[in-house]
Amino acid sequence: MEQLIGKRMKHDILNAYGVTIVPADSVLTRESVNILINHRIDLYSLSLAEDQKPVAENSIQLGELVQQTVTISKELFESILVSRKVPLMEIRNEVLPAILQLSKNPDIFELFEAVKAKDDYVYQHNVGVGVISTLIGRWMNLDDSELSILSLAATLHDVGKIKLPLEVLNKPGKLSEVEFQLIKKHTILGYELLKGTTGLSMRIARVALQHHERVDGKGYPLGLKKENIDVFSSIVAVADIFHAMSSRRPYHEPLSFHEIVSQMSQGRFGALDPHIISLFIENMMKRLVGKQVLLTDGREGEVVYINPHNIETPLIKLADYFLDLSLERDIHIKSIIA
Repeated sequence: MEQLIGKRMKHDILNAYGVTIVPADSVLTRESVNILINHRIDLYSLSLAEDQKPVAENSIQLGELVQQTVTISKELFESILVSRKVPLMEIRNEVLPAILQLSKNPDIFELFEAVKAKDDYVYQHNVGVGVISTLIGRWMNLDDSELSILSLAATLHDVGKIKLPLEVLNKPGKLSEVEFQLIKKHTILGYELLKGTTGLSMRIARVALQHHERVDGKGYPLGLKKENIDVFSSIVAVADIFHAMSSRRPYHEPLSFHEIVSQMSQGRFGALDPHIISLFIENMMKRLVGKQVLLTDGREGEVVYINPHNIETPLIKLADYFLDLSLERDIHIKSIIA
């Protein structure tokens, strides 16, 4: 297996269902080789591109692993429509290890960029929310067993959408009231599907039901308040909103970094658990120090200091002076430069 890592594929590799699991010209990582093994692909029959040049595993691991995980996740989710069962063992063996691995990436902004949905939103969203929820769980110091449950729950949080019409899920314009009420049913559909799955914790089904509940009781489908919402549901709610606002969707482009942080802090999409939202934003902001950023006025600079009294307005080092965003209320961080 080791000798394959860093090699580039000559042709697409298909599984037994004809789905591409490793595309042509991609570079094999340890994770992608494990995926091939899980799909019972004969490693000795692989066609490698000629004139191989070694590629460092770390340099290709992230993007390759995200795309492969999305591909496998999509295949497994779509199988539910035929079998009417959640392929729990396959998700645990083929998707969950990748989610856990991705969440360990030391550069969270590189990670956020890699998991952004750009086209196939529904399935990229499942993986993105799984990864971001797991990251939050790590920041909360969850033990390994709890982290595995959270990761699986987050990856399956929108499984009920598999039963909704694609033309509604991917509608480019504003949903009608009837369409919105239909979309809201994905929480109940997912709960019903998961609670009937043998070997699955009821806590995972509960996350599918509750991830649109809000601590002030204004969420759906049950209008629960904070004391009745599972903490894992609240974690997934934060990850769900962050990923949705960061991604390209049929009806909007990704929001700027400042808009995302500001709107989440202000509860623009409903009241989130204050402890979890604070933990998420604080951990994210403190990791900005040393990062190059693009400002809303078009200038670029380096974040050199986070204001402990207002973490959303750091000190930026520009080419010729320092810019204190707490004193420049019309200038914000638009994006992080990779």
